[in-house]
Amino acid sequence: MTRQDSSYQTDALIAEDIDAYLAQHQHKSLLRFITCGSVDDGKSTLIGRLLYDSKMIFEDQLAALEADSRRVGTQGQNIDFALLVDGLAAEREQGITIDVAYRFFSTEKRKFIVADTPGHEQYTRNMVTGASTADLAVILIDARKGVLTQTRRHSYLAHLIGVRHLVLAVNKMDLVGYDQATYDAIVADYRAFADSIGIARFVPMPISGFMGDNITTRSANTPWYDGPTLIAHLETVEVDQDATAAQPFRMPVQWVNRPNLDFRGFAGLIAAGTVKPGDPVRLLPSGKTSTIARIVTMDGDLEQAVAGQSVTLTLADEVDCSRGDVIAAAAAPPQAADQFEATIVWMAEEAMLPGRSYWLKLATQTVTAQVQAPKYQINVNSMEKLAAKTLELNAIGVANLSTDKPLVYEPYADDRAGLNKTLGGFILIDKITNATVAAGMIHFALRRAENVHWQAMDVARERRSALKNQKPAVVWLTGLSGAGKSTIANLVDRKLTRMNRHSFLLDGDNVRHGLNRDLGFTDADRVENIRRVGEVARLMADSGLIVLTAFISPFRAEREMVRKMMADGEFIEVHIDTTLADAEARDVKGLYAKARAGQLKNFTGIDSPYEAPATPEIRIDTSAMTADAAADLIVEHLLALER
Repeated sequence: MTRQDSSYQTDALIAEDIDAYLAQHQHKSLLRFITCGSVDDGKSTLIGRLLYDSKMIFEDQLAALEADSRRVGTQGQNIDFALLVDGLAAEREQGITIDVAYRFFSTEKRKFIVADTPGHEQYTRNMVTGASTADLAVILIDARKGVLTQTRRHSYLAHLIGVRHLVLAVNKMDLVGYDQATYDAIVADYRAFADSIGIARFVPMPISGFMGDNITTRSANTPWYDGPTLIAHLETVEVDQDATAAQPFRMPVQWVNRPNLDFRGFAGLIAAGTVKPGDPVRLLPSGKTSTIARIVTMDGDLEQAVAGQSVTLTLADEVDCSRGDVIAAAAAPPQAADQFEATIVWMAEEAMLPGRSYWLKLATQTVTAQVQAPKYQINVNSMEKLAAKTLELNAIGVANLSTDKPLVYEPYADDRAGLNKTLGGFILIDKITNATVAAGMIHFALRRAENVHWQAMDVARERRSALKNQKPAVVWLTGLSGAGKSTIANLVDRKLTRMNRHSFLLDGDNVRHGLNRDLGFTDADRVENIRRVGEVARLMADSGLIVLTAFISPFRAEREMVRKMMADGEFIEVHIDTTLADAEARDVKGLYAKARAGQLKNFTGIDSPYEAPATPEIRIDTSAMTADAAADLIVEHLLALER
C-alpha cells in the first residue's frame, strides 16, 4: 500500500467517524428548558457554566470571555460565566439580564435549548415568552435570600403555562458554607408554596453555578445530598413529547396553497394527532366535512403525518377554507364560540382597559376581542383572589372576553387531552401600537355564547333606509371639552331636519343622564361609555337614521372600534379641532377651572390624554370657521354620499 493510498484510507475512516457522529447527534432527543427566578439568583452564570462544561465555547470566545471577565473585575476565578449569556451591551453594563437569551448545547445523551429569562419584575413578560415553549423549568433560588415574590411568580406562571417538570436549584450554596439546614429550610418553604398552587412534584438540588458544585459532577462539599447532578437530571428526565400525537387531529390553516388552477391545498403545522389520506375531517368554524385526498410535502406525498410536521393537505371536495380555519378530525372536532373565561397575564406598561378592543391571535386566527373587568386578580404570594377593576403590568387575573366572530378553540388545560397550547393559548395586541399587551389561556366558553343567537329579520336595513329616502350614516364629532362639538352637531341636526332628513343627535352629557349614568370618567369608564354609544348608534343606523354624536371620545382605539361596527363608508369622523387655550376660554361650565384646581380628576386635556384623529373624514378648525359654516360643511359631505 502506497503512502497516498494510506492517506485516502485514513481520510475515509475519519469521514465515516464524522458521519456516524452526526447521525448520532441528529437522533438525540431535544429538551427545551428555561432558567427563572428572582433578580441575581445566578441564572446567566448557571447557563454559562453549562456551556463551558459541555465544551460549547470556541477558543476565541473563551479568550474574549476571559478578557471581559478581567475588565468587569471577576474575583476568585478567570471567567465570569454570566457574560456568555448576557449578550446585549446594556446587559453587560448593568450586570442584569434584560431580554430572553436562547442558547444551544449538547451532551453525549441529549440536545438542549435553554432560555435565560430576566429576573426583574418589569421583564416578567419576557419570562412568559421563554416558558411558552419549554418542557422544563429550572427555578433558581439564592441560598442567602430564600423564596422571594418573583420566585413564586415565575413558578406560578411556569405551572400555569403548562411546564410540568420543575427543578428547584438552590444556588450559591458556597456563600452559605454548604449548610444543609439552610437548604432544607428553603426546600420546605418552597414545597408549601408548590402544594398551594398544585405543583405535585419538583426536584430540589443544592448547587453553585459559580463554583460548579453539583452541575456536571457530584460535589464533595455536599456529602449530605444524594440526588442527581443538574446535567444528569436534564439528560434523563422523561418528557412526553408524543402526547400531542395521541390527541384528535387538528391543523390550523396557515395559508391556501394555489400555485396553479389544478392544485389547491391547505398548508399548516399539525398541532395535534395524526392524519392519513382517506381520513374524514371537519372544517371549522363552518362545520363542513370532507376527506383527506393527499398529504403533500417538498419531498413528496406522505402516507401519514403527525403532530409537529408542516404539510399541505388536499381535500376530496371543493369546500371553502381559508387562513384561520381549522381542519380537524370529523368525529372529534374542537369547539367554536365567541365568549370565554380565561386567565390573563398582563404584559403592558399601561393598565388593561376593560371594554377596549384588542386584536386576539390564537393559532392562525385573528379576531377583535373585548376584555371585561376582571372577576379577580391572583396574589402570587398567598394565592388569594383579590377584587380588581383592571390589571396592571405583570398582574395575573381571570376575566371574561368576547370576540367579534366565533373562535375555534379548546380549553388550554383539558383533563382528558392534557395541554392544548395551540388552540387554547392566545395573545392580545394593541390595535394602535401593534404591541403585545397580554397572554391568555382559555378556560371554557360561556354558556351564554351557546344560548344567544342572531335572530333573522324579514325587513332588511336597506329597506328601512329606502323608506326614509336617505343613506344612513354615523357622524362622529370628537374634540376637547369646549371645542364646540354639541353646538355644531345641533346645527347639523336642525339643517337636516329642514331638508326632511331623518336624523338623531346623541350628546355626551345627555347620554350620561340615562344610558351611561352609572359610568364615571376613568379611562376604563370612558371606554365603556363609547362602546355603549357605539352600539346604540349602530342600531339607529340599521334603522336608516343619520346619527349625530357629540362626545370627547379621547381614545383612537374606541373611535376605531365604533368605525368597525358600521358598514363601509357609514362612519364619518369629524375632528372639531381647537387649541387647549381656546377651549378653556370658552369654558362656560367652569370645568377646566375645577380641573386646574384639582377638584375634577381625569379631565381630558389636563390630567387625562386626548388622542387626536390621524386621518378624519372632516377636520374643522374652529379658530378659522364659524359653527354655522362647520355645520354646512358636514351637511354637504352627507349629501355627497347620496349622489
